[in-house]
Amino acid sequence: MTDTTELHAQVCIAGGGPAGMLAGYLFARSGVDVVVLEKHAGFLRDFRGDTVHPSTLELMHELGLLDEFLKEPHQRVDTLNAVMGEEMIPLVDFSHLPVECPYIALMPQWDFLDFLAQKAKAYPGFRLIMQANVHALQTDSAGHITGVKAITPDGPLTVTAPLTIGADGRGSTVRSEANLPVTDSNVPIDVMWFRLTRHPEDTDETMAIFRTGYMMVMLNRGDYWQCAYVIAKNGADQIRQAGLEAFRKRIQAATGFTANRMQEIASMDEVKLLTVKVDHLKTWHREGLLCIGDAAHAMSPVGGVGINLALQDAVACVNLLAPLCLSGELKTSDLDKVRKRRLFPARMTQRMQTFLHRQVIYRTLEQDGEFKPPLFLRVVTRIPLLRRLMARAIGLGIRPEHIDPEIIPLH
Repeated sequence: MTDTTELHAQVCIAGGGPAGMLAGYLFARSGVDVVVLEKHAGFLRDFRGDTVHPSTLELMHELGLLDEFLKEPHQRVDTLNAVMGEEMIPLVDFSHLPVECPYIALMPQWDFLDFLAQKAKAYPGFRLIMQANVHALQTDSAGHITGVKAITPDGPLTVTAPLTIGADGRGSTVRSEANLPVTDSNVPIDVMWFRLTRHPEDTDETMAIFRTGYMMVMLNRGDYWQCAYVIAKNGADQIRQAGLEAFRKRIQAATGFTANRMQEIASMDEVKLLTVKVDHLKTWHREGLLCIGDAAHAMSPVGGVGINLALQDAVACVNLLAPLCLSGELKTSDLDKVRKRRLFPARMTQRMQTFLHRQVIYRTLEQDGEFKPPLFLRVVTRIPLLRRLMARAIGLGIRPEHIDPEIIPLH
C-alpha cells in the first residue's frame, strides 16, 4: 500500500481556478499558511472565461500589480456592441467607470492564473500542488471538517487545516461531499464554443449578434474570434446529429460571413459545449468548510461576470477571515459572514442573468420572420442612462470588494 503524505496548513483550498488562486495568493500575502490543490497538471484549458473586468483590474491596481499584470497578452475592450439584424448599435460603454482601467481585458485564463501563482510563490506560506484531485473531506469525531483527501501522481495526500475552502467550480466535489444542498434555476440556453480566424477586413469590435433565430457572441482575440453560439437548452445533440455542414450554415447565417470561411470549422469535435447552469447554495459553509465562487453560486456566461464574482468572493473571504486564521480564533459563525457579505451581489446578478436569458436571448432564438429586437434591447439602446447602468453592472458588479490594507499588506 502506498503511504499517504500528510500536510498541515492554516487554510486548504480545493481548486486552482480564479477564486482559489486569488484567495491563496491573498491569504499568503496576509501571512497565512495556505495550500492550494489543483486537479489538473496545468492551467492551459481552452474556452474558459477570459474576461478580466474593470473590478478585477482595480484589484490588481490596489495590490500594486497592475502595470506588470497588463504586460500579459490581452486585448482591450472599451465598448460592447450589439448587431441587431443588420445594424450595429452601441450597447455598453465602460469608459465612464470611476476606476483605473475602465475597460475589459480579454486575457487567456491560463495566463491570469499563472500570473497569480508566480506572485503567490514569493510568499513562504504558499504551497500550490498540481495534479491533486480532491475526492473526499476529512472529518473529526464530531463531524467537523478538518481538511481534504486527494489523489496525486505520487500517491494519496491528506491536507489538514482548520479552514477548508471549496473553490472547485460548478461541479464542486467539496460541496457534494459536504452534503450542501444546491438550488438550480431553470436555464433555457446552452452555449457552443469554437474559434474562427479573424480577417483584416473584419471589425475590431467585440459584439453580441441578434438575428432572427440566432444569438451569438464574438470576442476579438487579436488573430481569431472566440465565438459563443447560443442554443436552446439540451439542443446540442440535435445540432450534432444534423451534421457539420448544417452547423456551418447556422454560423454563416448568424455571422454574415462568406460560406468559404465556414470551412475553417473542420469538425464538430472543434465545437465545445458549455452546459449553462445557474445555481446557488442556501448555506455556504459547514464546521471547518466554506464554499466560494461557482461552488457557491454558478453563473451563466452572460456578461462574462462569473469569474469576477468569484474573485470578489475571494477578496471578501480573505478580508474577513485572514486575521482569525492567524489568531486561531476562527469560529463557524465567522464563515457565514462571507455568505452574508456576498449573497446580495451574487443573487442579484443571477436574477439579472435569468431575466436576460428569458426576455432577450430565448426570445431571439424563437423568432421567425423579420427580426424584431426584444423590448429590453430596444429600451436600453435608446436610453443612455440604462447603458451606463449596464456598464456598471457588468464592469464593476454590485457592491465590488476592495483590498483591506490592514489585512492584506500593500507593499
